[in-house]
Amino acid sequence: MARPKKRFQQLLEEIDRTPWGPAEQALVSEAVALAQEIGDERLEYEARMRQTASANMNGATDVMLNSFAWCLAHHDADPQRFPSDLDYGGADLMWQFKWMASSLRSSPAFSQEQIVAVLDDMESHYRTAGLGLSGVLTARFEDAWDAGRIADAEALRVQLEATPRDEHSHCDACGRSQFAGFFAETERDADAIRLVEEMIEGGFSCGEEPEHALSRVLIPYLRAGRGEEAKTAHLRSYRLAKDNPDNLRIVANNIVFAALTGNEARALSLVERHISWLAHDGLNVDAHFAALAAFAFALDRVTAAGHGGTPVRGADAPALEPFFGPHDGAWTAQELAATAWATADRIGAEFDRRDGTDGHAQSLGRMRALADEQYDVPIRSDAFVAAPAAASPVDADGWFDRAMELAQYGAEHETLEALPRASGVEDPYKRAQLLSMRIGILVALDRAAEAAALLPERVAALRDAGKDVQAALEERLGLATFGLNTPETTADLEDALADAASLPAWSRGDLAISRASLHLQSDEADAALDLAEHAARAFAEAEDTRLSNTTTLVAIHAVLSKGDIESASSLLDRFLAQDDLSIGHRAQALQTRARVRGGSDAYVEGATDADEACRLLAGLGATQALAAAHLLAGALWEDAGQPEKSLARYRVTARLVAQEGGDLAGANFRLARAMLAVGDTEEAAELFGTVLEQEEQAEVPAASRAMTASMLARALTGAGEYGQAVGAFGYAATLYGEAEEHADQAVSMTEQAKILARFDENDDALALLESAAEIVRRAPDATGALVEVLHNLGQVYGGRQDDRAFALFDEVTALAQEHDAQWLLADVTDSRGRALAEIGRIDEAVAAALTAADAFAEIGDTGAAGGSELFAARLLAGNERAGDAVAVYRSALEHGAEHPPLRQVAGLELGNTLEALGRHGEAAEVRALIES
Repeated sequence: MARPKKRFQQLLEEIDRTPWGPAEQALVSEAVALAQEIGDERLEYEARMRQTASANMNGATDVMLNSFAWCLAHHDADPQRFPSDLDYGGADLMWQFKWMASSLRSSPAFSQEQIVAVLDDMESHYRTAGLGLSGVLTARFEDAWDAGRIADAEALRVQLEATPRDEHSHCDACGRSQFAGFFAETERDADAIRLVEEMIEGGFSCGEEPEHALSRVLIPYLRAGRGEEAKTAHLRSYRLAKDNPDNLRIVANNIVFAALTGNEARALSLVERHISWLAHDGLNVDAHFAALAAFAFALDRVTAAGHGGTPVRGADAPALEPFFGPHDGAWTAQELAATAWATADRIGAEFDRRDGTDGHAQSLGRMRALADEQYDVPIRSDAFVAAPAAASPVDADGWFDRAMELAQYGAEHETLEALPRASGVEDPYKRAQLLSMRIGILVALDRAAEAAALLPERVAALRDAGKDVQAALEERLGLATFGLNTPETTADLEDALADAASLPAWSRGDLAISRASLHLQSDEADAALDLAEHAARAFAEAEDTRLSNTTTLVAIHAVLSKGDIESASSLLDRFLAQDDLSIGHRAQALQTRARVRGGSDAYVEGATDADEACRLLAGLGATQALAAAHLLAGALWEDAGQPEKSLARYRVTARLVAQEGGDLAGANFRLARAMLAVGDTEEAAELFGTVLEQEEQAEVPAASRAMTASMLARALTGAGEYGQAVGAFGYAATLYGEAEEHADQAVSMTEQAKILARFDENDDALALLESAAEIVRRAPDATGALVEVLHNLGQVYGGRQDDRAFALFDEVTALAQEHDAQWLLADVTDSRGRALAEIGRIDEAVAAALTAADAFAEIGDTGAAGGSELFAARLLAGNERAGDAVAVYRSALEHGAEHPPLRQVAGLELGNTLEALGRHGEAAEVRALIES
């Protein structure tokens, strides 16, 4: 038995250091099973006490109730062997009692008598154990509030506030959150906000705090006219709550906020993301009630915004049938809203019958009353994408034209979708063209067998159209003229071209363009260009404008593959000036020119082309192609330094990719990056977190996940979430280490250290920087990373009066000189001066600071120049050289002309220095100057 018991102790240690979640739950289950296998009830008690806490945190109510009942029975039977407190850092048995009444109340399957019995049993145990009654009063308050007995709840709240706190009272975070929620529900918004702000300012947190508290004051903030604070609270609350299904109630509050504030698309997105949570905990029916009401309200708002017909993804899952019933196909927003209201009404009535009150009916009444409220607090992470402005063709000939336009652009999937609708055309040559498009696309999609099976039908259609020569040619060549690239098809095309003189012009052109395309696939640009010219002459002779233009596009791509950007640009300009281009050809040419212009740094012009391509594709209903076109437009506007415009394009991309399929994580990454660029840091952090989840699930390479984690950390830093940012930078560093990306790993560690130093965690910051310095030297060619790490480490050493700083500054100086990095050279000189000052070498420090100031000024950074001078002046003034400091202060004041904070500080200090020197008139002049 020694080995299983040793394993059991290892499991307990691992459980106690593992965060709540699936991994921790699995360890707890293993510990319980192992204790049962060993046959030791004392060990089982230790495991089950942890199981109760684990189940509570993870929303496994049935497991929690069973585990607690087992533990309580064993404690009551033998308190010595099964003590209420195992002193392991988790909740003790008397604390866990508080969860029981709440859990019974959360399901109408448990009667009021059962709830009262648990509350009475809890009080009896507390009194027997000599414990304070704060925990009992808290449980009774929650019971009265949840049942809708508001007067009783208020009396208990007052009594609870007057009762001394003890070790079984709610923590500061939970207590404030609970009362804030009660105040918000009873229309005491100011009190609710005050409690939550006290909680945030005090840094109080707990298992589901501050996210629950923040969600409770969202509507009070809105009603107080504090929309921006409400938005910040929402984004933080949702970001912290979104990964745990036990937080369903918190997410519900955030969904209502999104719907109330004009963010209907975001509300719908959150409903879709979390609707599956309804099936997570079958006994937490009160959370189901709250979520269903929130979903219904949100979907009503979606419907009112004109999107009631939008499918709600995930709502038709079999696990949700107990809530919504069976449904044929996807639920629309409007349909699901009505059903969610009905289910919430049913559940609320069951609770009210159980409680003998109308508490849940009143709750639904308050939710419905929100229909009269509206607040404008835009959030840009989600938006409805307007359906492409494409009028659907009314007959087969119209669909033929649509399919032709889509094919000319190269929208393979959309063309395949359009082809069946055009199949009723009567013209046999049109039928032949439809078959040609289908065969060519199937070949391009590596479905050659399916393509070959259609050849007889294509040949027959050509003969029906009187194209006997072309029919015979294709019958002989098979898939060679449809893009199949094999040695056999290449040889067949070469032979046919050699004997093509007697063929009609159209057939000669078809052979030439087919072979040109294969040359292009094989990077044989000159040969492709030569044959494209042959094809162009043949199609001109055949008077086929469509294929003449197709040939021109092939020629342009051949010129581009040769790297002749100037000639390709000229060809594109002339091509787009033609008035005989189809929509598909024009969109393709615009997109090509957009890429060419982007590659030539003409980003605005390229982005303008991409936007026009998007407009044309929208008119064709080419949704998959449209997503890629918007992605290109977004990238070009981003490169043009106009992130607001890129944000709009990326948002469309992300929504279309979500609807049509594709790389959603990639689209969301770009969208989040644009949000970060425009300063929407909270929204960027939320979306980067979602991208990281998507990448984790897809098991993308560590380096890609590391980049996302790093961007998440930067967004969290910008949002002021420094604790989470430290963790995110640390995770990024770990992932970069796995990928052996040493430079990026070191930079992530450096960013982590900067935040720690900001909060005076200096020893930890130094240890990180020293490790980063060792790691970055494994990537000696990554000069930027090497400089960043060594410079930061040198600054920390300098601040600690450690002479090792100067060797690092020497190394950074040498790298700056080697790479002609003038700003870096000035900056490291400034750092040297500050380190010299720390060890009392004042003259050298002043000289270094003034040298840095001159260097900054020479490259036009007057703010940095003034900063170095201000530092030098302070050194002089503080070391009995006030007279010398005056001139330096004056120079800093001059450099601060375009930097008001610098100018103000330099002027004030100069005035004080002049006063100390007895130069009162000059001091007055300086003060008057900075006040003007």
